[in-house]
Amino acid sequence: MTTISVRLREQTNTHSVYIAPGLLSGIGGKLREALPRARIAAVVTDDTVKARYAHIVSESLEQEGFCPLVFSIPPGEASKSAEMYFALLNWLAENRLTRTDAVVALGGGVVGDLAGFAAATYLRGVPLAQVPTTLLAMVDSSVGGKTAIDLPAGKNLAGAFYQPSLVLCDPDVLVTLPPDVFNDGCAEVVKYGMIRHDTLLERLARVPIHRHLTETITDCVSIKRDVVQEDVFDVGERQLLNFGHTIGHAVEKLSAYGVSHGRAVAVGMSVMTRAAARKNLCPPECQSALENALELFALPNRTDYAPQALYEAALNDKKRAGGDITEVVPCAIGKCVLRKMPVGELLEWIELGLEP
Repeated sequence: MTTISVRLREQTNTHSVYIAPGLLSGIGGKLREALPRARIAAVVTDDTVKARYAHIVSESLEQEGFCPLVFSIPPGEASKSAEMYFALLNWLAENRLTRTDAVVALGGGVVGDLAGFAAATYLRGVPLAQVPTTLLAMVDSSVGGKTAIDLPAGKNLAGAFYQPSLVLCDPDVLVTLPPDVFNDGCAEVVKYGMIRHDTLLERLARVPIHRHLTETITDCVSIKRDVVQEDVFDVGERQLLNFGHTIGHAVEKLSAYGVSHGRAVAVGMSVMTRAAARKNLCPPECQSALENALELFALPNRTDYAPQALYEAALNDKKRAGGDITEVVPCAIGKCVLRKMPVGELLEWIELGLEP
């Protein structure tokens, strides 16, 4: 088993990320180690994950003296809503969860974001365990403490920074994922290769990802841990993790979330890299390496949405500050930099990145 410790500078919180095949059936023991006083474990999941894994998790929790309760939501981004958030808060209250009990987020990014935001705000904060069941959630959204729901104006506009008490990643659960959902997570893996890991894309091209899945999850989580430890609240270097996300979130919004997060981020990374190459800010092989990696996982590098539409959809992005926005720009494989620009300049980048 791989254990990655997360020690945050600005907070006293220290927690562990556990990564190992078969770990799901041992969640009760890990949660008991982290939270010896907890009695109720409020498991938040979605209907698909509930049918496959809720009984395994509940049995493990019961063996360690927890009282497991299950709250299930419809799968999909639409459940990351204010209505579902308040329904979850009311359910926690009805079941009399206390500050020494725990919320267990069992699912992908939607479940993790929703359950995490509820845990952050119910009773002004109750312990949280993140148990991701998708590759995207394992390598990215379950680590770092970002929690949120969507608003009609945009994605993740209401949320909180709230660190979990533990994260448990079991790669074995990924075998049940549909290929398109697994590939969605590969977009975030490619992102880590572009921003901080100069040999990851080469390894993905050389060896099928399923043969080094635990190693890949460990690499991505380690990179995110290192970045988050230096910048918990996303005001500096942590913004590198947003590579491709401004345009990606715009694609998601324009599609009414019909385009998945990973596919949208793949488009966003491609647009920014193509524009950077055309501005001579990165070498051409940077663009080709990215596009080759995305092709391995059937991920897109273009979109049919017009530059103006993407630009307008991006105006509510969280990375905007007044009249400026900070974007992540590649300068080499495995190295990106933050570039602050006037908001209006983003349209030029989008246009340049979408040119044939």
